Amino acid sequence: MDLLNLLAILITLAAVFSYINHRVIGLPTTIGVMLIALVFSLSLILLNALGVGEFEMYADRMLAHIDFNKVLMHGMLSFLLFAGALHINIGDLFKFKWIISSLATVGVVFSTIIVGTLAWLLLALLGFKIGYIYCLLFGALISPTDPIAVMATLKSIGIKKSLETKIAGESLFNDGVAVVIFLVLFSLAYSPDEVTAIEAVGLFMQEAVGGAFFGLALGYAGYYLIRTVDNYQVEVLLTLAMVMGGYSLALAMHTSGPIAVVVAGLLIGNHGREFAMSEKTREHLDTFWELIDEILNAVLFVLIGLEMLILDFSAGYVIAGLLAIPLVLVSRFISVGLPVSLLRLKREYSAHVVKILVWGGLRGGISVALALSLPSGETREVFLAMTYIIVVFSILVQGLTIAPVVRRLSDQD
Repeated sequence: MDLLNLLAILITLAAVFSYINHRVIGLPTTIGVMLIALVFSLSLILLNALGVGEFEMYADRMLAHIDFNKVLMHGMLSFLLFAGALHINIGDLFKFKWIISSLATVGVVFSTIIVGTLAWLLLALLGFKIGYIYCLLFGALISPTDPIAVMATLKSIGIKKSLETKIAGESLFNDGVAVVIFLVLFSLAYSPDEVTAIEAVGLFMQEAVGGAFFGLALGYAGYYLIRTVDNYQVEVLLTLAMVMGGYSLALAMHTSGPIAVVVAGLLIGNHGREFAMSEKTREHLDTFWELIDEILNAVLFVLIGLEMLILDFSAGYVIAGLLAIPLVLVSRFISVGLPVSLLRLKREYSAHVVKILVWGGLRGGISVALALSLPSGETREVFLAMTYIIVVFSILVQGLTIAPVVRRLSDQD
């Protein structure tokens, strides 16, 4: 199946599922689309079990041509991160810089270690012989939060701007940090003779710090070019080039593409928006990137729902995944609670901020993509099944209940 046909099928499914959700179900688009995709996948599996047609075989054949890791990590992610960063007020971000930076760095490290350790103990109890370093890899891939699916719900219930900034700011940066940690641990796990501890630290600094500096350079280059023209078609095209060309160049330079794109998006969305764009350009830029964001999210969550068709859900893997859900939530509570508790010594935070950050910290496609990047074998299969179960629970259960949770906790303040 060629690329054009694959895109046609995915866009068509995303459009049909979005329409059904909008007219019948009424859930936030990303959650509704994923739920329908899951029901669609389960229906194909059931039809196949009943011997009705060969729909599942055709779906399997289609998905076999899609490298989810490459599609997301080297395709969609740059667009989604840039679109998200464009609408973050950098002044608000600096106002909460300590909690956002601590959650996106120290919090991710804590989460990686805690999840990895608990997963190692859990898998040993279930009879899986998986080394500790590989369990740390699982901790790294499941640690990044992806609140895109719940942001629309939070806005619709009048969430405080400060809390929205914390959730969005953390998610934008911890994606990049978690990917860097994953790459470092991956090198230590699969090439232990080629990478020393010092080289691993150097790799982290090159990816993370290098990505941030490259993002600044990319953002200022884009800002300069946009400032010198007054044509919204050209200016929108320049931002598109920044995302696609900049992300590819960052990867070629062995720096973090996600971090680079976020930094560039923040600069264009704030400094560029205020000093380099006309009102007409701002309107067209926002409309363009909001549309890109909505389309790619719909396609992404269709893909997540369809991935069920090609995963191995043996009994042991399902049990491990279900038991891992509370472990991940406990790890999230600790990795968020500790930094917030220390920061409370200097400034005041809402009494329920930790609870909301824990329940609103959804896992998403990045975790699935990183799990799919692992080499073939039992380690990959068990981690992939566990990741998928955690992501589905996170999006459907946490995503659908975050609104009443925020309302109830807000009433208690």
